[in-house]
Amino acid sequence: MGGVGEGAAGRRGRRLLAVTRVLIGVIFLFGFLDKTFGLTYFTPRGEGWVDGGSPTRGYLGDVAAGPFQDTFNSWAGDAWADWSFMAGLLGVGLAVTFGFALRVAAVGGTVMMALMWAAVWPPDRTLADGAPSMSANPLVEYHVIYAAVLIVVAYFGAGETWGLARAWRRLPVVRGLRWLH
Repeated sequence: MGGVGEGAAGRRGRRLLAVTRVLIGVIFLFGFLDKTFGLTYFTPRGEGWVDGGSPTRGYLGDVAAGPFQDTFNSWAGDAWADWSFMAGLLGVGLAVTFGFALRVAAVGGTVMMALMWAAVWPPDRTLADGAPSMSANPLVEYHVIYAAVLIVVAYFGAGETWGLARAWRRLPVVRGLRWLH
């Protein structure tokens, strides 16, 4: 694993990465909480997962661009898609916010972001119905940025500062499995 150098600049860099780690983790955790409880940000009250709503039905059902449109539409509301999505939001959110299992979280979060990027398909200028897609950039948009941040915080071991990385690595099940670090 790489590391931020020593000295005052290194300490500031580690703290900045720790703050960045917590912020990106909270994005995932809040997404989980909103989809679970219908906190009225993206998920209306009464339509949360606990109320019988589907965390994927709206997002995947509304996919209207790109080569995977039919695939994503067919997954919308499926129990396996709901459970996978919610487990991903919760797992990545907890790991990144609290600074443990960052390698696994970076891989899982990057896969999740790649799928979400494919669902909005920024290269398309128009949707299936001919309406403008409103894509501001065909390649780099927030899903790509989130994935890059996950990779950076994992690479630089951002869980060492204000995180649970050391305690996590001492767990017997984790100790011998370096990929879990």
